[in-house]
Amino acid sequence: MRYVVFDFDGTLADTSEAFMYAWNKLADKYRYKKIKLEQIETIKKLNMKERSVLLNFPLYKIPFVMPELIKLYKDSVVDITLFPGVKSLLEKLNKTGYKIAIISSNSEGNIKNALKRNHADHLITDVISAKRIFGKDKTIDQFLKIKKLQASEMIYIGDEIRDIIACKKSNVKIVWVEWGYDGLDVVKSAEPDYMVKKPDEILEIVKKR
Repeated sequence: MRYVVFDFDGTLADTSEAFMYAWNKLADKYRYKKIKLEQIETIKKLNMKERSVLLNFPLYKIPFVMPELIKLYKDSVVDITLFPGVKSLLEKLNKTGYKIAIISSNSEGNIKNALKRNHADHLITDVISAKRIFGKDKTIDQFLKIKKLQASEMIYIGDEIRDIIACKKSNVKIVWVEWGYDGLDVVKSAEPDYMVKKPDEILEIVKKR
């Protein structure tokens, strides 16, 4: 095992309020339904189709609104914090000798700014933005090729069903974290290789591989 690769939003960082702010700005502009803070836990239990119905948002528009959503999100980056235990996990992985990277649908600039504000930027070797929200497997494949890695030499940590699907396509093992955007009811059918309830469990999984 050489690389431990993380998703960012919902895995390393609690960005739910930042994305709620950005989404509600879009909702005002395009007449979608707004998200209330108390709805977030309920939304985590819904799949993409159910979320689109709840928010009056056609799924086919995702590629068109994502750039604007990420740009609006940038305004809230100052308030983003890492989940409890995440920075300690990154420090332990780094100290043990693993290289740590991020592959995310968010922009490289947003991620680097948030890491810097949380004093964790020095722990990450690579930050890569996946250009397509549902094409993360292509980015993972490219990462493996550039780093000259076998699929068995990296593990991915993510929180959404699309992360699991992407890793299955790339033949990369994935750890699903329960504190992210997609709840267990949403992801269990995709059969992640590992499931964890707290960051320290990730370290134990990595050490055993």
